[in-house]
Amino acid sequence: MEEERQLRTGRKRKRRLRVGRVFTLFLVLVILISGIYAVTQYSSGYKLANKEVDLTIDFEGDKLQAEERENILVLGVDSRGQKQARSDTMMLVSWDKQDNDVKIISFMRDIYADIPGYQSYKLNTAYYLDGVQLLKDTIQQMFDLPIHHYALIDFSSFESLVDILAPNGIPVNVEKDMSEKIGVTLTQGQQNLSGKELLGYARFRADENGDFGRVERQQKVMEALKDEILSIGNLSNTPKFLGAAEGYIETDYSRTDKGKRIIDALISGKLEIEKLTIPVEGTYTFSSYKHAGSVLEINTDKNKEAIDNFLEK
Repeated sequence: MEEERQLRTGRKRKRRLRVGRVFTLFLVLVILISGIYAVTQYSSGYKLANKEVDLTIDFEGDKLQAEERENILVLGVDSRGQKQARSDTMMLVSWDKQDNDVKIISFMRDIYADIPGYQSYKLNTAYYLDGVQLLKDTIQQMFDLPIHHYALIDFSSFESLVDILAPNGIPVNVEKDMSEKIGVTLTQGQQNLSGKELLGYARFRADENGDFGRVERQQKVMEALKDEILSIGNLSNTPKFLGAAEGYIETDYSRTDKGKRIIDALISGKLEIEKLTIPVEGTYTFSSYKHAGSVLEINTDKNKEAIDNFLEK
């Protein structure tokens, strides 16, 4: 009886070992196939971008101090193939790694700004005059903000990235019919927007809210993009998206850091991103100058205080 019991026990152990080996082999195969898929898709996305970013751009970021928020100047530019262009979107993505907290500050492009070395003009003209560094210096001088890195994307590249990340479109509740000067026609209601449509939505300003409404939509688009990256349904698109971002997004981050930083910044923090628009309400007046057109003249001290309070919360 004892021998028979030992034989049965031995068979069960062998069976468990076989099952364990099969499971381990299956797990290794899944990891291997997933790795090959990720590398292949990343390479496909990078080739799709079909360009190397300009690594010679003049930019000197501030040194990041211990426990300081990491501030990234994010720019959207409508170059249309031209070497000089104005920055249409200007945001500061501020990341507190200690508390895993991400906040966004949007700067209105019509702010009347003291541009170092030039005549005062609209804030977005700084990029047109001398690129990212001059815009960084202008914002830093006005608001006493350290800026450690930058990320720049052309609008046509933005469209492509959105379509790679979400081929079926990104869900957005369009608050009104929109078509004027955005290249697409959008109807009111919940829509799945393609890259071109999402860009048009973010750029629309032909209503009573003007540029303020556009900045609010740009912030809404950033939040929608974060939701899409966090979506399980888009997980298979992420490697290709990162590969394309490598080619499409110009930044001072090294190539090895770029993809990681993009993902980290987008998925960190709370699900609902805290946002601030500069100038804040009650701190600006509308003016007009012959050389600059219609501008926003702002109370710089009050807006600096608003930024400080926002980042310290």
